[in-house]
Amino acid sequence: MAEVKHTEQTTTHKTVETVRRPTAEQFWSKNSKLITGALVAIILIIGGFIAYNNFVKGPEEEKAGNAMWGAQNLYKIDSFNLALNGNGATQGFLKIISKYGGTESGNLAKFYAGSCYLQLGDFNNAVKYLKDFSTGSQVLQVRTNGLLGDAYAELGKKPEAVDYYKKAGTIFKEDNINSPEYLFRAALLYQDLGKNKEAIAMLQQLKKEYPLSPRGFEADKYLAKLGETK
Repeated sequence: MAEVKHTEQTTTHKTVETVRRPTAEQFWSKNSKLITGALVAIILIIGGFIAYNNFVKGPEEEKAGNAMWGAQNLYKIDSFNLALNGNGATQGFLKIISKYGGTESGNLAKFYAGSCYLQLGDFNNAVKYLKDFSTGSQVLQVRTNGLLGDAYAELGKKPEAVDYYKKAGTIFKEDNINSPEYLFRAALLYQDLGKNKEAIAMLQQLKKEYPLSPRGFEADKYLAKLGETK
């Protein structure tokens, strides 16, 4: 009887192992449709991405770049209204944004549009387009934040202007021209707001980090006006 029991237990154990360990053939038979569907979906996604880049995004980028060339030339000669709105021969930045907003050139057009609006005295639209612009370039980040500071200052929103001037002055410290200028503007606005302590700190930072810049040379004069002679 003991041998019979042992045999039964062994058989039961093997049966359990068989249930627990389905073969590859069984797994494929059970899940083949699901696996095939997933692979097809992945292939379609990859194929669609490649096709989009080759046949849609690439040509759109080229068209947008060509359009930007004409608008930028108008911008360079201070024809801000024409650069913004275009003329019979050239698309303006607003049109480029509308047609090619998803391209790199379309994104850059937002920066130019904001700058044009600032020059034309439309400060709310300047803020709108400059804030909608995004970039990984520190040089452009300095300029964008500086222009936003200018726009908010023109709107009488001095606290917001100070914040953007400070950002512009500290993002890219290797910029020895624009960074000290924006630190200086932040200091002046702090003084206008009656925050002399913050103005002094900003001027001292300017003097320390950019002593040879034009604004760095002026720092002592403004510090003296604030009673700081150290």
